[in-house]
Amino acid sequence: MKIYDRKGREVIVDQSQNRFLKLLYSHFIGRCLLKILTLPFVTAIGGAYMKSSLSKRKIQPFIIKNHIDMNDYIVEDFHSYNDFFTRHIQEGKRIIAEEKDQLIAPADSKLTYYRIENDLHIKIKDSLYSLEDLLQNKSLAKQYVGGVCLIFRLTVDDYHRYCFIDDGTKEEDCYIPGIFHTVNPIANDYYPIYKQNSRSYSLLHTLHFDDVVMMEVGAMMVGKIVNHSIKDFSKGDEKGYFEFGGSTIVVLLKDIVDIDKDIIENSSRNDETRVLMGEKIGVKKASVTKSV
Repeated sequence: MKIYDRKGREVIVDQSQNRFLKLLYSHFIGRCLLKILTLPFVTAIGGAYMKSSLSKRKIQPFIIKNHIDMNDYIVEDFHSYNDFFTRHIQEGKRIIAEEKDQLIAPADSKLTYYRIENDLHIKIKDSLYSLEDLLQNKSLAKQYVGGVCLIFRLTVDDYHRYCFIDDGTKEEDCYIPGIFHTVNPIANDYYPIYKQNSRSYSLLHTLHFDDVVMMEVGAMMVGKIVNHSIKDFSKGDEKGYFEFGGSTIVVLLKDIVDIDKDIIENSSRNDETRVLMGEKIGVKKASVTKSV
């Protein structure tokens, strides 16, 4: 799997995390260690450390290693690593595409596109996942047959706040508890990780894209998905954020949007596309009118 930017250039990323995860998931001792690492109390301990002042020393080495341009962010005296991890971006550094028919990326991430076929399964890496398993709601899953599934994979170097993709209203969040496994694609060779991870999804009644499911998926060592208590929202409003760790957002749409060609072409090769929050990734089909 490779990652490309919107100009078709390959994005070179640090692969040390991938090598560690492959070792962890592919060997017996590693899988035994995972049984410990994914226990809720271990996640809680890890989260407590990341919120403590002891973790401050990790911030500067992390910035240097991942080449993070702090000119994009509001720089302050971070009290902990998690304080840094949930940092705010400066106004104007992420431009929200304002055209009403343009679909935007909800987060800085690596994006993969899938068409939702009649068997209600989506392919993530080399494994198949049922929408019914993902949502634990059979009737809701059926509504998106023939539609689009977008998977936005966030890694630790990404901005971990995410936004709404359109104007609209939101129903109550549905939280599904699970086991904390990493969302890195390498893990998918060994575990159906999206089915096992804790996740929270919202049904969004959007103004221009009909009913949209937006799901946040927690990862190993991520103790919390933080969604704001919002009922009415506008395009680009912050929906929430992830605390420490790599995480994923899944967006389900009906057959109402044409995704940009570069994203489709990259996904057809099992490659990902690097996108930024607010960036245009598709456009509403001209023949589609919102159902009443």
